[in-house]
Amino acid sequence: MVNVERRAVVLRARVATSLLFLLFGTALGTWTSRIPAVKAGLGLSDGSLSIALLAFAVGAILGMVVLGRLVDRFGSTRVMVPTAVLEGLLLIPPAFVPSLPTLVVALLLFGAVHGTLNIAMNANAIEVQRTSGRPIMSSFHAVYSIGGFLGAGIGGLFAQADLSAGTTFLATAALVMALAVWATLWALPASARIPAERPQIQPRQGFRQRHDLLLLGVLAMFALVGEGTAADWSAVYLRDNLHTTAGFAASAFAAFSITMTAGRLVGDRLVAALGPVLLVRISGIVASVGLTAALLVNQPIAAVIGFGCLGAGMSCIAPQVYSAAGNRDPARAGQALSQVVSMGYAGFLIGPILIGGASTIVGLPQALGIPSLLVLLVAAGAFALRPATR
Repeated sequence: MVNVERRAVVLRARVATSLLFLLFGTALGTWTSRIPAVKAGLGLSDGSLSIALLAFAVGAILGMVVLGRLVDRFGSTRVMVPTAVLEGLLLIPPAFVPSLPTLVVALLLFGAVHGTLNIAMNANAIEVQRTSGRPIMSSFHAVYSIGGFLGAGIGGLFAQADLSAGTTFLATAALVMALAVWATLWALPASARIPAERPQIQPRQGFRQRHDLLLLGVLAMFALVGEGTAADWSAVYLRDNLHTTAGFAASAFAAFSITMTAGRLVGDRLVAALGPVLLVRISGIVASVGLTAALLVNQPIAAVIGFGCLGAGMSCIAPQVYSAAGNRDPARAGQALSQVVSMGYAGFLIGPILIGGASTIVGLPQALGIPSLLVLLVAAGAFALRPATR
């Protein structure tokens, strides 16, 4: 294959993988934005809704841990294509189920497909990055963030127009499946892939690989505690502790989301210039120092800036951790990503609960120091991103 043709194939593959990240974020953003409508339609209490949302989380973790390993057996493309289509199809039932038990089943299935697609698209992103010969992982995660904004915007517009959750999900599902078909047509062909060399087998290599993946999983977990905390507690902190208006309180998470997306858009250039280890070290320090300083200043504007620093610092951590995990043993990238991504997702889920529990003991401002400390530990553990010894 001549260079021009190869570059065209790699470019199409990059677009295809970006489409997967886009539809992944769009589906989740749309679902999240219409949760109140689904709750109202079924007449659910807050407690009943939490059971349904827990089903989605359980399904996602099962999809990552169990079904994500299908990537190693069948290849990322063969797994990501059907799961991308199912991502659209299974978004629809939660709007039409008649009861809480059926909603639990619907969200369990949607979560399982969502988790599986998470592993498959990240594994495919690593293959495309390897074939392109330069860092591009952060750009994929930036597209995911953009997809989340798009999905939330779609949900908000449909809600503003007083259209039902079912109509919203049907329209989004059509968009998701159209993007899935496009991604299928442009996916990286097997003939164009550049396989990574597997590390030479050394004594205790299996133990070391498990140790390395566990450490990478811990880094992902610590980092995503901060993301979950920003999503659930940033507005509460500004509203209840700094006594701002509800509108201004929402600007903290908006700052976090915007800086995270912006950081991911420039992340590939940064990792090319600095390398993943130094980049993650700097990122962790920026996130930790920014949030800690904001908590010490204890002023609304400082809080918005602090959560913005948290988003900017965290923006490049997860893409580099996932990339390092997938490259540990390319023949078992799905298994590695299943472990690391699921641990990260667990941090995202557990983080807000941890902050809530700690806040009842020491107060919310002090409890918010937990993600600040954890992301500093991520900076200290950045050495885990070094390539495996060959």
